[in-house]
Amino acid sequence: MGEKLAWVQQFKIQPSRRPTASTLLHCAGVTLYNHIFLVLPASVAQWAWRPPVDLPDLAPSMQELIAGVIANLLLFDFQYFIWHLLHHRIRWLYVTFHAIHHNYSSPFALATQCLGGWELITVGFWTTLNPVILRCHLLTTWAFMVVHVYVSIEDHCGYDFPWSTSRLIPFGMYGGPSKHDVHHQKPNTNFAPHFSHWDRIFGTHADFSFCTAMK
Repeated sequence: MGEKLAWVQQFKIQPSRRPTASTLLHCAGVTLYNHIFLVLPASVAQWAWRPPVDLPDLAPSMQELIAGVIANLLLFDFQYFIWHLLHHRIRWLYVTFHAIHHNYSSPFALATQCLGGWELITVGFWTTLNPVILRCHLLTTWAFMVVHVYVSIEDHCGYDFPWSTSRLIPFGMYGGPSKHDVHHQKPNTNFAPHFSHWDRIFGTHADFSFCTAMK
């Protein structure tokens, strides 16, 4: 659809690249397999482990909700940065678990879910456990889940729109789609899933201009 709408296409990060039908089918197949054999059983197990409870009488304040969502994103960012860095630096981990996600040097939204089982379980474990660790209100937990999924898809969508999260958060603190696109082109850069501070600290940060200069 983006190719047919010039206004949309101008925000395409790699305008000459697009997913093929076989690529989309492969991603859809991996996603379906993961959801049937991993996500569904894990959901049932979680339901048995933590049965549904009544909603709290009071909602969190807006300040508490926003702080809780940001805290969850920051904690996940730290966890996944370490996981991601190790799975790129240790070849056996990369080949065995993470390589499937790097089949695509030009990411697209569905590639968000093109993961091996180990990575999906790890990501799901942290996403579920972190609100418990931080003792978040149930509404804050739900809000975090929605935001977390949204920014993950945004990172892989292949478009850097004016309303992208990285453009709304100042001072380059947030990575966003353009920097994650760089990671898929130059896999030894930009390991953090959301923010940019860990990559800057460890010297793995790269802007989109880096990729342009390397071509």
